[in-house]
Amino acid sequence: MIISDLIVLLTLQNLGGLFFFSRRNKKNEKIEDDHYKDNLLCLFVLDGAGRKIGESIAVDDDVLIIKSGSKYLGVPLKHIEEEEKTLLVKGLLDLDKAEEMGEEWRQESFKEIDHKEGIKDGF
Repeated sequence: MIISDLIVLLTLQNLGGLFFFSRRNKKNEKIEDDHYKDNLLCLFVLDGAGRKIGESIAVDDDVLIIKSGSKYLGVPLKHIEEEEKTLLVKGLLDLDKAEEMGEEWRQESFKEIDHKEGIKDGF
């Protein structure tokens, strides 16, 4: 009886340790991921020919948001390569798709103000 209780106790202790360590690893991964994304902000973004596209202003999930003149562009992070002080878009940039993704982000992130009615979207 005592031996079986001891075995159950040790098993529960080991399982508890596994859950504890697995949560810690996920937390560390999240911190590292946030740090990586923060390092991508406020940098000039260049195309493959070295021409400036714009400046990185946000990371939305796995999409880098670039301010290019009056437009916002969205480029998947898998197409972004870090250089010394700039970011480089690898491959060809589908400008129409990038503008669509950037405009979608802008609409979700910004609230328009109508001075007569207040803030739109029910606020």
